[in-house]
Amino acid sequence: MEKFRIEHDFLGELQIENDKYYGVQTKRAMENFPISGIPISDFPDFVKAFAYLKKSSAQANRDLKVMDAKIAEAIIAASDEIIGGKLIDQFPVDVIQGGAGTSSNMNANEVICNRALEIAGHNKGEFSFIHPNNHVNKAQSTNDVYPTAIKLTAYKLSFGLEKELERLKAAFLKKGKEFEHVLKMGRTQLQDAVPMSLGQEFNAWAVAVNDDIELLRQARKVLLQINMGATAIGTGILAPETYSVVVTKYIAENTGYDVVAAPDFIEATNDCGGYVEYSSALKRIASKISKICNDLRLLSSGPRTGIGEINLPPRQPGSSIMPGKVNPVIPEVVSQVAFEVIGNDVTVTMAAEAGQLQLNAMEPVIAYSLFCSTIHMEHALQTLTDNCVLGITANDKHSREMVEGSIGIVTILMPILGYEKCSQIARLALDTGKGIKQILHENKLLSDKEIEEVMKTENMARAIR
Repeated sequence: MEKFRIEHDFLGELQIENDKYYGVQTKRAMENFPISGIPISDFPDFVKAFAYLKKSSAQANRDLKVMDAKIAEAIIAASDEIIGGKLIDQFPVDVIQGGAGTSSNMNANEVICNRALEIAGHNKGEFSFIHPNNHVNKAQSTNDVYPTAIKLTAYKLSFGLEKELERLKAAFLKKGKEFEHVLKMGRTQLQDAVPMSLGQEFNAWAVAVNDDIELLRQARKVLLQINMGATAIGTGILAPETYSVVVTKYIAENTGYDVVAAPDFIEATNDCGGYVEYSSALKRIASKISKICNDLRLLSSGPRTGIGEINLPPRQPGSSIMPGKVNPVIPEVVSQVAFEVIGNDVTVTMAAEAGQLQLNAMEPVIAYSLFCSTIHMEHALQTLTDNCVLGITANDKHSREMVEGSIGIVTILMPILGYEKCSQIARLALDTGKGIKQILHENKLLSDKEIEEVMKTENMARAIR
């Protein structure tokens, strides 16, 4: 068997190793785009999305009788193999590339074509029987295939992110229940405010995460509007008249997603607003999760000289020079992922703005940014839940002592003593360093029984549930 085969495009001929299923245009892309070192095969759902589209297109072309049924079936069979996880390593094109994704689309066309040739009893490269452009890419353009593949991939990945958001919410609710009777000081602007329960704090985080779940569910719906059948610029040139309807139906059947054809293909081919909307949702999730991580680091600070209301599970020694130091490494790494997601949102926004006229050539970096944001945040949430939140413990006694020593609790006395009297108590506490409870007792402003009643957790924190 020959070690190489010769393939050509209109630029000329290239040698292709015969064990490779990709072809000449993929080879050129490998030479042209040594950018990130990350091939599209690192995103297997993206590769599978192309296979779903090539399969659906072959089915539509077969039904519309513009493609020989045997050729269509070979393309369908090859696509099914990729959907099943085979040949993923045959997609070496760098995820960041010029050409509006043409290299990725042709990578898919070439791999599927060469495998279809084998299925049909031919050799790789015998394109007179099945051709990557004439058959695998029939009634398509990169400009409808590539954005649709991005949308299918981002939609699929969003479910992994949603799952981890759900797990984090459940973890916060569990801790909220566990800590519902732990009294602590609430703080605004890093200053003592009024008492609350630690459970209330964790429950509030659960509500914030639930809002993010609802946002994600709404944001990903925009990804279901696709432009398959638009071909080059949205006019549908070279596609049969009813092709877009048939291919969209097959995409829905094959993927199980409720995809619909965009109402205007010219608009859908050049507009990237859907990516911006979805990325914006990821940014909001990232910013809120990072804020929670900041709170976890503050509340666990110390352990002797910080706030120290909670203990994060120790995950690793924290210093090469300071024995016994343990750092909040899980919240730290999650915040760093959040910074990446926020930065990726800027990239998506700028790339969406950079399109001209009937196409946006910057979609490859949009794809990369969306995929990384979704996958990395999913992984970050998983480690936050498993390696941090579920192992948090409360320093109940320490938290109550800080509450009782705080001037902020004077606020709960206002209905009983009034604003002026409470201001005097607060000033006395500041001047003497005494606690509010001690001042109440020494000045006989309330009886010991009244003091104990007002200092109960359920009265200090109110609305506890």
